[in-house]
Amino acid sequence: MPKNIVMVHGANCGGWCFDEFRKVFEARGFTCHAPDLIGHGAEKETGRNILASVGMADYRAQMTAFVKALPEKPILLGHSMGAVIVQQLASDGLAETLVLASPAPRAGIVPPTDPEKQLCQDLMSIGPFWTRALDPNFDLACHYTLNLLPKDEQRTVFDRFGPESGRALFETFFWMFDRTGATIVDTGAVRCPVLCLSGAQDNIVSLQTAKETAGAYKQAEFWELKDHAHMLLIEPGAEKIAARIADWLG
Repeated sequence: MPKNIVMVHGANCGGWCFDEFRKVFEARGFTCHAPDLIGHGAEKETGRNILASVGMADYRAQMTAFVKALPEKPILLGHSMGAVIVQQLASDGLAETLVLASPAPRAGIVPPTDPEKQLCQDLMSIGPFWTRALDPNFDLACHYTLNLLPKDEQRTVFDRFGPESGRALFETFFWMFDRTGATIVDTGAVRCPVLCLSGAQDNIVSLQTAKETAGAYKQAEFWELKDHAHMLLIEPGAEKIAARIADWLG
């Protein structure tokens, strides 16, 4: 089993969101990589200017180059929007194993629940968001992604969020109107084992969506985490999830 794990974060975040997972994986002997996507993390202060012209294809190209520079095919772990990216890399034969946490919908998955439809409506209400970078909103973050984080920690985590590419969000949640097909995954080309896990209290990616994500892969295993939501990477008990993943990898 390869010892390199590349972890790809989701919208508005950075590699920092894998800190709890990193501690567990490194204690098990894995070498962890958690790069910031373009305009995120360490670049968040200047990200707004960069992200206005960035999309999912740019993230995919960035992560492809990163993975190809490693000495062996790694384990790929993607969270939320990052889970779409790692599926694409796996379809290019760049993953030894694939772990999908709270996976955002790839092209072809229609939002099945009212909260997911409401998110799309919220995005539409702000106008042509796909032409600019979008700043995070604290109230929306508390509802959609930080809902199981302790109240006294929500603001601290939110303050680490940065802007996100409106184009990338459009390509993810409105894939049916994206003529570039930026979130298409050739699921039939993914040959490696797949683990998919999702929180039952996730308000942005429903269990139905996560199960449909996993359902395309013959070797997929699915975990429903009853006491977790979208940001299961940093919620109380994150280290137990990471330990369970490490056991599965072993």
